[in-house]
Amino acid sequence: MSPSRVANSPQTLRFVLDGAVVSLHEPPPTMTVLEYLRDVAGRCGTKEGCAEGDCGACTVVIGELTTDRRSVCYRAVNSCIRFLPTLDGKELVTVESLQQPDDCAAHPVQQSLVDHHGSQCGFCTPGFVMSLFALYLNRDAADREQVLCALAGNLCRCTGYRPIIEAGMRQFTYASPTRWSREEAYSESHVEPLRSIERGPAAASSLRYPGFHAPRGLDELADALESSPGALLLAGGTDIGLWVTKQLRDLPGLVYLGDVPELTRIEERSQELWIGAAVTLTDAWPALLARFPTLAEQAARFASPPIRNSATLCGNLANGSPIGDSIQMLIALDARLELRLGKKVRRLPLEDFYLEYQKKDLSAGEYVAGVAIPPPRNGQLLASYKLSKRFDQDISAVAATFCVTLEAAQVTEARLAYGGLAGIPQRARHAERALLRGGWNLAGIEASVAALATDFEPLTDLRASREYRLKAAGNLLRRFYLQQQDGHVALRTADALLDVG
Repeated sequence: MSPSRVANSPQTLRFVLDGAVVSLHEPPPTMTVLEYLRDVAGRCGTKEGCAEGDCGACTVVIGELTTDRRSVCYRAVNSCIRFLPTLDGKELVTVESLQQPDDCAAHPVQQSLVDHHGSQCGFCTPGFVMSLFALYLNRDAADREQVLCALAGNLCRCTGYRPIIEAGMRQFTYASPTRWSREEAYSESHVEPLRSIERGPAAASSLRYPGFHAPRGLDELADALESSPGALLLAGGTDIGLWVTKQLRDLPGLVYLGDVPELTRIEERSQELWIGAAVTLTDAWPALLARFPTLAEQAARFASPPIRNSATLCGNLANGSPIGDSIQMLIALDARLELRLGKKVRRLPLEDFYLEYQKKDLSAGEYVAGVAIPPPRNGQLLASYKLSKRFDQDISAVAATFCVTLEAAQVTEARLAYGGLAGIPQRARHAERALLRGGWNLAGIEASVAALATDFEPLTDLRASREYRLKAAGNLLRRFYLQQQDGHVALRTADALLDVG
């Protein structure tokens, strides 16, 4: 990998760093942004901690032109699992970027951490700075809860979070800096460099070299998969990145979906909500919550902001992990996958996509193009739950989404979907039939709970025992019923059912 003299070629990766365009000729396809910063650019402020996007020590901020090309959207991401070529056409901001030009002073985010004693050993501090910096650019002020949400992906083992949270709330009170104030960040000085490195829509302008291809449209994507049937599709990379950093795997050629405009769209249709394969979780969740507001806790607990800013909803579906929390949720909502093979398109109920553990109904060269979710029905009751050892950014021991439709107190449809109880996320068919027969009452719920033992034979592992999982699965269903009833007693009883251990 070497700096390129070619201003714009298919083999040249270009991104903006500190106002200057960086051009790299054919960088290694699976080199992470973190590796580039530390080993090539000599920017060692960005740290490596876990190498899997959990600790936040590697956090950087990425800027991307908005769809109207008039401004830049800045978001924090984990550089340890973000592949370098996906920065093409974007702006990269590191902790070194925040140094002020005139007197080398600290940025208000950094100064607030100093003033409020938010650092001890300092290893995690640059990551906290960058997460708080993303918050600083996107808000005029933040309360404690908003700071906590912004820092959900950052871990510190020596300072304690109180002073860090205090610093995050107070950072907005400092005088506006010369560089990287909110006004300066969204000014033409940041927009124009990104416009200058935009690629055109034609296939000839896409970033393409051995091992990496970023198509600019569906036709080019189809051609890429046809010519390279063994290629690996890359979207957010928050799972595939671990194949490199933790499993040390050599990957086949990568075909990146993030530059295909048709796959970055969210379409609000009368009969469905359509979310493309390259839509990040950060963008997908607001669209889902607009139709299904009761999923708010699930949205808040799904990974951390830096992960959600890279990861895609359809990537979570395509990977098919039995503990992928979005899968059981969308199965309960009767979602359909849109699958493409060249110009051929078919739709498949999400629940039918998973055949067994890590085996899917997907032909060679076929890919997930998007997911369609039908609108809520009249009389539909919906809730989603996740049980894990930590509230934020933790793998669930049991996850469940319940979608029940009532007509005149009769259950006309029941979709009870669970994750963590089997090799694939799936519906509890016996429990559903028991609920349809028993009705929307305590007797019907108890019959449904009893039927769960017929639907699932959970495993015992480090997260939970088989007995815990079955008991928790039943208690979540009881909680769902009680929370739909009126009165504080029912709500208190439902909350008590969380104590299932």
